Amino acid sequence: MIAQLILNGLVTGAIVALPALALTLTFAILKFPNFAIGAMLTMGAYCGWMLNALFGLSLPAATALAAGAMAIVAVAVDKLVFTHLRDREGLTLLVASMGVAFVLENVCRFAFGNDARNLDIAVARPIRWHGLRVNHEQVITGGAVVACLLVLFVIVRFTPLGRAMRAVADNPSLAAARGIERNVVVAVAWCLVGILCALAGTLIALDRAIDPLMGWNYQINVFAAAILGGLGSLFGAVIGALVIGVVEELSTLVIPTNYRQAIAFAMIVILLLLRPQGLFGKVAIRK
Repeated sequence: MIAQLILNGLVTGAIVALPALALTLTFAILKFPNFAIGAMLTMGAYCGWMLNALFGLSLPAATALAAGAMAIVAVAVDKLVFTHLRDREGLTLLVASMGVAFVLENVCRFAFGNDARNLDIAVARPIRWHGLRVNHEQVITGGAVVACLLVLFVIVRFTPLGRAMRAVADNPSLAAARGIERNVVVAVAWCLVGILCALAGTLIALDRAIDPLMGWNYQINVFAAAILGGLGSLFGAVIGALVIGVVEELSTLVIPTNYRQAIAFAMIVILLLLRPQGLFGKVAIRK
């Protein structure tokens, strides 16, 4: 029983890790918490569903095209909204991202209605392994998330683009003095945000129906994972997401399932009281 809950929690945490990475990317480079992550996740799920269920594409092809579409949407949102607020305080950008979330959510509602949608995939029997019940969706999710994390890790740590992103995140002024184009780095970061949200949305759609409020159901967990790991730390976002997923699943042993999201709230509050910078975050130095 406990082993099954841990497995389910790890898979759930792996899905949450993707939008948590998107959130920490925007915070690291643009210095504001992007409240539109949930709405972008929802739109990514609808893009994947439309390409799969309406146009008959296979799930991998639909996911890849949805990721490309959401990368374009994310860059467009930045150009239309956030570029004009680039030099404003983080609170202004946070409020602007709330407006973006409202618009994206209602675009999905207007285009697809409020009815639940499901991907067109074949139903398969779960795999039994050492007493564990492993769904095919969980196998696909685990493999896709691990591959995505590896690619992102290689980009950030071992490529010139990744070094430029780290430089802009650490010190934008010094990076500009060294000839790094901040606008290019920001555009690439938004592309990655769109791709991560589309992939997460499609993976969530494998396990549950898609509706306009789907992203809101994961918003608190995404923020909890990013805060737990330390906003700005990519590694911390992944660890935070896995911890949140496992703890929430294990909490169902003692509390009703409907209340398990309260665990994410509780972890945010406790962490902010005991270690505001998160597990792997750095203490901000104010001058």
